[in-house]
Amino acid sequence: MSLLTSLWSGRSGLQASSTDLSVIGDNISNANTIGFKGSRAAFEDALAQNLMGVNAAAMSQRGLGTKLQAIQRIMVQGALVNTGLATDLAIQGPGFFVVKGNYGGQEGQFYTRAGQFTVDENGMLVNLDGLRVQGYLADAVGNITRQVGDLQVGNAISAPRATTTISIDANLDADATIPPAWDPTDPTGTSNFSTSVTVYDSLGNAHQVEVYFRKNGAGDWEWHAMTDGANVQGGTAGTLSEIASGTLTFGTNGELTAQTQTSNFNPVGATQPQPLTFDFGTDTGSGGTGLDGITQFAGASAASFINQDGYPAGDLSFVTVESDGTVVGTFSNGEVRALGQVVLADFQAPDQLTRLGGNLFGETKQSGEPTIDSAGTGGRGALVSGALEQSNVDLAEEFIRMITAQRGFQANSKVISTSDQLLAELMTLKR
Repeated sequence: MSLLTSLWSGRSGLQASSTDLSVIGDNISNANTIGFKGSRAAFEDALAQNLMGVNAAAMSQRGLGTKLQAIQRIMVQGALVNTGLATDLAIQGPGFFVVKGNYGGQEGQFYTRAGQFTVDENGMLVNLDGLRVQGYLADAVGNITRQVGDLQVGNAISAPRATTTISIDANLDADATIPPAWDPTDPTGTSNFSTSVTVYDSLGNAHQVEVYFRKNGAGDWEWHAMTDGANVQGGTAGTLSEIASGTLTFGTNGELTAQTQTSNFNPVGATQPQPLTFDFGTDTGSGGTGLDGITQFAGASAASFINQDGYPAGDLSFVTVESDGTVVGTFSNGEVRALGQVVLADFQAPDQLTRLGGNLFGETKQSGEPTIDSAGTGGRGALVSGALEQSNVDLAEEFIRMITAQRGFQANSKVISTSDQLLAELMTLKR
């Protein structure tokens, strides 16, 4: 009987509207969930019943209602909002962050678009549930390897580096008078000019070094690098010890034509001498111009540039994350090096991932296996540091869909109530 059919059709419509409202409600409730991807319910018509009329050539079909076809996940990009926190990361484009750990009693690897990361007490980069962010690891000097593992970006230190080269650009006064013979106990009185530099030993200890320049004759100079005896093995505190010395020869145009040097720096605590090279530029005898470092022109002696390549140990001051996911640490000693690189996972069918809660997704047969690499490669999006991806739910659209589902529910309720009234009327015909 067709009236009974209409009851079942109305029932299927109520179920469809209820499912639609459930999906809409889930979307609306997650409108403020970071990295959330909304869904939509898709429906299809149920099996139709064939009816034969008087004209057998004309096929007539009566529908039997609707049924759920699928709940589709909408993977479009959500808006990005700035937070100012360096460890907050947003993906601009396809891809998922990879995290590992235990969630809900399940140990494994998970995927997420929510980049609310922080550094835990062990220095690990983790999400708010403590799952460890995965990335390419870096070696001790900051080279990124292809080994994927837990990213440890906190508690990092910068090991000290012993000074090996001291660069000095200066001018020595060509008109300077010749002082008394060099006397290490009276370096100021037996030299024409001096400049200082701080050098570091292999343990990161700083040593103040004074470099004295003494004119021997026209175009002929000697220099002596001195430090307090307390800094070197066998030295006496308060008495200067020589750690390097050499000669400088200049041409008639003030250019450096030749140079010699020796060093003997044995810092306290060192097991072997620490070689030091003083770079005064390339002399003409070595193929240089003789004008790129130290010169001899008329005018007051003065240093224009002093540098050395050592540094003490340093603690991590702050981190930044580049668009390719490289985590860069800046240390208190001024050194900057890579600490690792955040990787992204990509899937053939990302909308087929399964939701696990906690802003996490899991791999399924339908999604395909993940391919993991750095951001900006293989179609993966770039990372934006100091930003988060908002939910892609459009509240205006959801309210329109909710009204449509509500009206559909009301209409199907009316179909059922009307069919019930007609059936009741049929029951009275017998009386």
